[in-house]
Amino acid sequence: MTTLSPETVAEPRSALPYFLSFGTIPIALLGAGLGGLWVLALPVYCWCLFPALDAVLGLNLDDASLDTTDDQLRLYRLLTMAWFPLQFTMLCFMLWYVPQAAHLTLAGKIGLFFGMGVMTGTIGLPYAHELMHQSPRIERWLGDLLLASVLYSHFRTEHLRVHHLYVGTPRDAVTARYNEGFHRFYPRVLRDCPRSAWAAEKAMLARRNLPVWHWSNPFWRYGALQLAMLALALWLGGWAGLGLFLLQAGVAVWQLELANYVEHYGLTRRHNGEGRYEHVMPRHSWNAAHRATNWLLINLQRHSDHHYKPDRRFPLLQNHPADEAPQLPFGYPVMTFAAMIPPLWRRVMNPRVRAWRKQFYPDIADWHSYNKALNPLPHGAP
Repeated sequence: MTTLSPETVAEPRSALPYFLSFGTIPIALLGAGLGGLWVLALPVYCWCLFPALDAVLGLNLDDASLDTTDDQLRLYRLLTMAWFPLQFTMLCFMLWYVPQAAHLTLAGKIGLFFGMGVMTGTIGLPYAHELMHQSPRIERWLGDLLLASVLYSHFRTEHLRVHHLYVGTPRDAVTARYNEGFHRFYPRVLRDCPRSAWAAEKAMLARRNLPVWHWSNPFWRYGALQLAMLALALWLGGWAGLGLFLLQAGVAVWQLELANYVEHYGLTRRHNGEGRYEHVMPRHSWNAAHRATNWLLINLQRHSDHHYKPDRRFPLLQNHPADEAPQLPFGYPVMTFAAMIPPLWRRVMNPRVRAWRKQFYPDIADWHSYNKALNPLPHGAP
């Protein structure tokens, strides 16, 4: 693998490709202004353009130097911190403009806000994910605001206090079980994750001898921010605006959980007995080195390294080769499309999961019994 120097990481030209996500802003404006098939431009941009670029540009196996300083990452931090004001301004404008736009048909308005959900889910939620992992309070607040704009604020608690601790184990609802199709995974996650997030915060407060209704419980902040977003949508766009806002939020959450489904499908940490599991390693997440999609998703596809070192900022995430982490055959846009068609998904991914088992856990001969003993829920996973 080629290692980039710290100076190269800090240069503007190294950060510039990541600003391609900002291209969704003028595309959304074109859709609102022109109507017609232009309302489909946002999904085409996110779902079609970047896989096509991946096919041309190939993989990026280069790693940024871990000696890069925070000062050298200033432009990358600006990139992530600038997104919420842009997304919020665009969402407010759309909520005011679209319900009263006479040139847009009902189908056009729905299509446009479906595209807004693709934008807030494909771009906004990876940015929220990056921000909520950082120490500065302003970044974590920006992450909270992005999550509130899609009514998914509990994700911060669930991701930090549940998912990162228990990934690859039955205690993590977001780890998709082997043979579990997305259409079973999705309602299970929508049901279980808010409950597990609430339980995690309740347990945290109990350790401080505080009741669950104490003001420091972040769920009160989550609820207030989400209510504020709903009230703003109603004020700007009336009942039609509120409905369109809910549509974009639903699409964004669907996009997020599709990515979650892909990231850990079928991967299991070894159980060491007495409820203890091996340390999280790069092999417990699917890795993807597809260059253009990693530009769009600010290296979210380098998920193996993210779970191995969760505090690394996105430009410093390392690529892990096949002898360290399982590799996806395509980037997330293609893989999430496959996930929506379970027979296609199983045909593509199940042989890779079986190969992963043989590569990293050759001593486990009977995976059916192993998984059943750890996870008695009826997911149909052998």
